Formats: sequence, structure tokens, C-alpha cells
Amino acid sequence: MSGSPTAEWPLWEVFVRPGRGLSHVHAGSLHAADAEMALGNARDLYTRRGEGVSIWVVASTDIHASSPDEKDSLFDPAADKPYRHPTFYTASEGVPNL
Repeated sequence: MSGSPTAEWPLWEVFVRPGRGLSHVHAGSLHAADAEMALGNARDLYTRRGEGVSIWVVASTDIHASSPDEKDSLFDPAADKPYRHPTFYTASEGVPNL
């Protein structure tokens, strides 16, 4: 007999947006039977004290990531386009979350 039923449920990655105007941040992972259960469990686990205004849950199997070994070939082409880096822009003082 295998482990608990929850070990057989899919793994979900949880992203929480802590406030309006801010980006979602990876908060952790959890097992749940479906997306609705994952949202409810994520709310209970990661926003108990009202830390968030929005939650995303994504099935881990739907996330595709690059390997750290691919860093040079993946990111080096961007180095020849310095205008894409924010070093040329000045931010206005007093603008929150910029």
C-alpha cells in the first residue's frame, strides 16, 4: 500500500501578490486534488494573516524552466541590447513600488 492519498495528489506551486501594484511572488508548494482545493489550501497556508490580495496556483507539471547550465546561451544575447536595461532611466522620487 502506498503512502497517504495526499501524496498521490498533484503538486501545485503557489504565488501570492502581497499588495496592489506588486508582483506575485512564489510562496511555496502544496498537494491538492484540483485547482479549487489548491486555491483554498493556499489561502489557508500562505495568507493566514491577510498578507495577500491575490493568489495564483499552477500545477507543477505545467511549469517549464530553463536550466542554470543554459545561462550563457539563454541570457548572453540580451547583453548586446543595453537599452533594455533600466540603467538609462531615472525613477521619479516618491513613486511607490517602482
